[in-house]
Amino acid sequence: MIQRRTVLRGAVGGTAASLIAAPATAHADRTSQSGQPSRRIDRKAVVDRHAIERTASDPELPLQVGNGDIAFGADITGLQTFLPFATMSQWGWHEDPLPEGQKLEDYKGTAWDTYGRPVRYWTDEAGHPDLYNWLRGNPHRINLARIGLSLRTSTGRDATEDDLTDRHQRLDLWTGILTSRFTFDGAPVTVETACHPTLDAIVVRIDSPLVETGRLTVYVDFPYATAKGQGKFSAPFVGFWDRPDVHTTTLTPQGATRARITHRMDDTTYHAALTWNAAAGKLTRDAPGRHRYTLTGARGRRLELTCLFTPDDTRIGAPPAAAVSRAAAAWWPEFWRSGGAVDLSGSRDPRWEELERRIVRSQFALAVNESGAYPPQESGLVNNGWYGKFHMEMVVWHGAHYALWNRWPLLDRSLGVYRSFLPSALERAKQQGFRGARWPKMTAPEGRDSPGLQNALLLWQMPHPIFFAELDYRAHPTRATLHKWRDVVFATADFLASYAFHDRSSGRYVLGPPVIPANEQSDPAVTKNPVMELSYWRFGLRTASVWRRRLGLGPDRKWNEVLAGLAPLPVQDGKYVLYEGVEDMWTKHTTDHPDPIAPYAMLPGDGVDVPTMRATAHQVYESWPVDDLYSWDFPVLAMNAARLGDPARAVDFLLHPKFGFTDEGLPASGKEGVPSPYFPGAGGLLYAVALMCAGWDNAPNRHAPGFPTKDWTVHWENLARAI
Repeated sequence: MIQRRTVLRGAVGGTAASLIAAPATAHADRTSQSGQPSRRIDRKAVVDRHAIERTASDPELPLQVGNGDIAFGADITGLQTFLPFATMSQWGWHEDPLPEGQKLEDYKGTAWDTYGRPVRYWTDEAGHPDLYNWLRGNPHRINLARIGLSLRTSTGRDATEDDLTDRHQRLDLWTGILTSRFTFDGAPVTVETACHPTLDAIVVRIDSPLVETGRLTVYVDFPYATAKGQGKFSAPFVGFWDRPDVHTTTLTPQGATRARITHRMDDTTYHAALTWNAAAGKLTRDAPGRHRYTLTGARGRRLELTCLFTPDDTRIGAPPAAAVSRAAAAWWPEFWRSGGAVDLSGSRDPRWEELERRIVRSQFALAVNESGAYPPQESGLVNNGWYGKFHMEMVVWHGAHYALWNRWPLLDRSLGVYRSFLPSALERAKQQGFRGARWPKMTAPEGRDSPGLQNALLLWQMPHPIFFAELDYRAHPTRATLHKWRDVVFATADFLASYAFHDRSSGRYVLGPPVIPANEQSDPAVTKNPVMELSYWRFGLRTASVWRRRLGLGPDRKWNEVLAGLAPLPVQDGKYVLYEGVEDMWTKHTTDHPDPIAPYAMLPGDGVDVPTMRATAHQVYESWPVDDLYSWDFPVLAMNAARLGDPARAVDFLLHPKFGFTDEGLPASGKEGVPSPYFPGAGGLLYAVALMCAGWDNAPNRHAPGFPTKDWTVHWENLARAI
């Protein structure tokens, strides 16, 4: 199952050139305001001081090169020599055959009482365990190929990483080029790895005397697809290399320095176009029963290979290696010169360097993994966390930062899923007896639901399209933007109004049951009026009504009726709680995400009473165990603290030890069972930093209102104000 991204790019109005971030023009430089020293940021200096260097492989997390649609994970050799890290794309997907004798329509889900009527949700096995598991695991993202070095010692033994000495690896964030140097059996080896910015082409450039002696070669190895890596839920590796009989590869030579390999797995077919330098020898298959191909050196010490992966047999040849490196070295500086920038080097607080490191490396990692044609999965293009599928409730954490950092071209490419998913979202709502569009939770490019309790009953992804539309309009306040989002915004608002149930006994509109709040830890059969969702429902309906006015349309009676009649945010003892009627809130429900403060963090606080929120925040600080917080919880806490006028605490949360970032700049999940890296943490960090620098609606009128004035000197450019 290959998804062709060219279709989706057309859907969002982009082209391949859309990957290049536009020059920053939409938001003025404010570094000179409120007494801040007036100077332009030396962006190259900021980026260069956070280049990534290391001397050994991380056994689970690679260094990467990529372009948002493809990413290549490397070990200490610059390739995948000792560790089978993934080469993953946005378009490469595979489906296992359906369970024998079963059809998709056989799975019906389970009927749940919903406001007095039965509604079927895909919450459990429902008598079809094989089909339930198939729907969860299919389609799944594939590892396109492993590209590595074959190194043999003078005695003929395959090398291990311990055989390499003088190891040094540097990922130059300014150019996107990974350079790896080491000594093997007394001979120096230099490997340069890069990715083309607009083609899914990985380049390898090797310089070593071992090339001409034949003791160093390059191989390309194609695995069979697997939904869960090699038997682990959050495995760092994706694919099976020990099942050669269930898939095929075909080598088609195309001259002395070019070839094409076609890989077929069940109904999935894709291609790898290879180009190598004239000094190299032949590309040959290692053995008839294997899917591994080796390129040897023929004369000279340089071996260069470009591998262009394509979903279609377009007959496009791979560009020469030098051209790919030049393209990467030209594109990445333009990325860094565009959009926002933050320089913390003038600060007296010694933690400034770590926070700036997180900011810089997060920008690189997210552009490599999460600026492509589809929303990303939690672990980006590093591994398959949840089968490679993306979670629609996480889209804001992955991508909304691009709006505030003035890099809309990178975000806009994936937002087209809302329009492409609209027909199925309308049908989903209709089947459940609601109006409008009900968006999926865990899905893949075809937009089909994945069964599971949280997947079926989670709600907080529903207003997201309105949030994105409003961010888009603030950046591009034109009629074109209004018409671009109109159908999606209106269908979303129709669902918000339809889903809310009029409780005649109280005269209010209520949410649930059944419902699972963002916290995901309460019983959906009794959860009613979750606090974050009630605030987000208000934001969605209020903002959709503003869009009607912008379009010259009259008010929607149902939207206004529901907005005016929504139940208030639930309060107990002067503090917001997880949901209405929850018992033992602060002793039994302080796990996972701290929903009670979420309405006043990334969200602007619709329905929030600020003194009540301040009391709630202090109760969270006292009662919520830090060990039950992870990833984007810390940006939520930081933004809440900033809005409440506590910038010192906001910074503390972004630097909390539990909010971990590896030396590769990848955000750790911080929770057992949740895959690492967990990119919502990086996206949340960048959104929070932009909010703390540029402010938010009704923020204090001072420079960087989310940062302390003591010990912090914050220079920032071209960041947009948050909602």
